[in-house]
Amino acid sequence: MTANRLNRVKEYYFSTKLREVTSLIKMGKPIINMGIGSPDLFPSKDVISSLLESINHPQAHQYQNYQGIPELRQAISDFYKSHYSVILNSDSEVLPLIGSKEGIMHISMAFLNPGDHVLIPNPGYPTYSSVTNLLEAKPISYDLKESNGWLPDIKKLEEMDLSKVKIMWMNYPYMPTGAEADDSFFDKIILFAKKNKILIVNDNPYSFILTKSPRSFLSRKGALEVGMELNSLSKSFNMAGWRVGMLLGNSSNIESILKVKSNMDSGMFYGIQKGAIKALSQNNEWFNSLNDVYFERREIAWRIAEKLKTTYDKNAVGLFVWAKLQDSILNSDVLLDDLLYKKNIFITPGKIFGSEGNRFIRISLCIEKTKLKEALNRL
Repeated sequence: MTANRLNRVKEYYFSTKLREVTSLIKMGKPIINMGIGSPDLFPSKDVISSLLESINHPQAHQYQNYQGIPELRQAISDFYKSHYSVILNSDSEVLPLIGSKEGIMHISMAFLNPGDHVLIPNPGYPTYSSVTNLLEAKPISYDLKESNGWLPDIKKLEEMDLSKVKIMWMNYPYMPTGAEADDSFFDKIILFAKKNKILIVNDNPYSFILTKSPRSFLSRKGALEVGMELNSLSKSFNMAGWRVGMLLGNSSNIESILKVKSNMDSGMFYGIQKGAIKALSQNNEWFNSLNDVYFERREIAWRIAEKLKTTYDKNAVGLFVWAKLQDSILNSDVLLDDLLYKKNIFITPGKIFGSEGNRFIRISLCIEKTKLKEALNRL
């Protein structure tokens, strides 16, 4: 008999939907998958070379340190200093992760008791809610509105009963909407967190994708006192399958997370760590070349959005186009199933990210230009 906690969660949407898509492909359907945000581009050649060269190192096939090798922690610290102007102690304020998704679980396990409350963005990454439910804490939704730039209304947050809230999840630059937060907002949320004794966690894997300049929540005064930040090599370095993430925070919070992590894995493969070090040393030419590709793809994705008679924000950033459906479309499921079964195009419904996403769809840029053009032609 399964644990009661499983009654509070469902299988991840993409886990189930991609089985359906895969079955259609096996039937010979020429499906164009515009749903998932898994970069199709390759990492830098230097990154792959570093992995290959590491294979014969005496340490390569042994258990690794739970905190990662010192060189990786230093590379993360240097990366944050160089790109975000954030100074971190590599020994005590940096924790490499086997993907940032595991960090969501580790943070939750370290700080949540059954019955604690967690502020979850709506729309937002579904894993925040599912992990909260798995730990028998209570997700408390806070709405993000298009009219407010997809930023939380702090005044409304203050009106809520926050007495049981332990964690607030944020995700700027935002997924799925592509909204950015400025320093002024970060300063306000830091004051909010101090006043209400809430741990703020900003999930920050998109800060280099189509943005004018990368930004970290931790760059603001007082952020380390009340918050932590997750980051990842998945999106900005095309290393989603490598599972390399990082958690940044003050030494006390990192120490608490390590108590959980050290009981859940036996360290990251040495070669992956060496590849990650090389990735983190890339200069701005890498990000510029990456964005050149995404700029071209986004132009076509915008045309696809227009063909579907949706509206979108040209100032949005990240790996997706977040597009609003016409009011006349009463059921997005009907539209998207028609696209899947009649046009062989899979697009993600916005409703999987929360009720505030009901009137939206999400188009991924993680698909080569020729396939995007083909999708446009089919429409």
